Amino acid sequence: MQPYDLAIPTLPCRSVSATVAFYKRLGFDGGAHEFNGGYAILRRGAVELHFFAHEELVPADSSAGCYIRVLDVEEIFRSFSSSQLPRIGIPRMDALEDKPWGLREFAVVDLDGNLLRIGQIIAE
Repeated sequence: MQPYDLAIPTLPCRSVSATVAFYKRLGFDGGAHEFNGGYAILRRGAVELHFFAHEELVPADSSAGCYIRVLDVEEIFRSFSSSQLPRIGIPRMDALEDKPWGLREFAVVDLDGNLLRIGQIIAE
C-alpha cells in the first residue's frame, strides 16, 4: 500500500507499441496492459504515466499533457538527454531553465504531441 495519494495522468497515443518504445528510451519501464493491448502503463521511479490508444490523434493538434514535479530535475534532464531528442518539432525536448515562477524545469513533447513539463522548486 502506498503511503500517499497519487494522481496518474492518462494520455492519448496513436500506437501503444511506439509509445512504449519512446518512453523506454527515456528510462521508463512497463508496457501494454496484459488485459488490454490498447492501454499502457509506464513507470520511472515514483512517476507513473498511462496511455490509451487514440488512432485518430493529430500530434500537432494535441493539447494533452501533465506536470511532473521531481526532487532532482538536473539528473532527469541528463538522463533524458541521452535519448538525443531534437530541440524542435514533434517529438522534442526543451532546454532546462530557471523560470520566473520559481521552478527549474524542462519539457518533453512525445510522439503524439503530449507535453510533459518536468521541474523542481528552486531552493531559496
